[in-house]
Amino acid sequence: MYRQDSFFDLSGWGQVGLALLSAILFLLMVLLARRALRPFPIWVRFFGALFLFWLFVWLSPQIYYMYYRLVIPDLPLQWVIWPPRDPLKPLEILIFSYEQNLSAHGQGILGWTVILAAVPPRKQAGRSEG
Repeated sequence: MYRQDSFFDLSGWGQVGLALLSAILFLLMVLLARRALRPFPIWVRFFGALFLFWLFVWLSPQIYYMYYRLVIPDLPLQWVIWPPRDPLKPLEILIFSYEQNLSAHGQGILGWTVILAAVPPRKQAGRSEG
């Protein structure tokens, strides 16, 4: 399924670096959703998580392109993000119906993880955990 993915065009170290960059961005997004949305009601946390995911889908291609420029020096310096044209793209990614590649599937997993990190019930004051 993933044979034609650009991940496999990279060298071994390039793949390791890309996986590490993806893991760092994944953790940062989950921590951001967890910390930034914590004080809000559940509906705000849910829609806030969707908004954070939308921002990631829109802005992360530039981060990944800059990484590709490090491992493929012949790539030109350019912007690869533009104003969002398709507001439904993040929803298609969340239901895994966008593109069948590692990037889209990884983003889908990230989206669900961000939502789950943002919406767990908060501990109630005065409740003891035993």
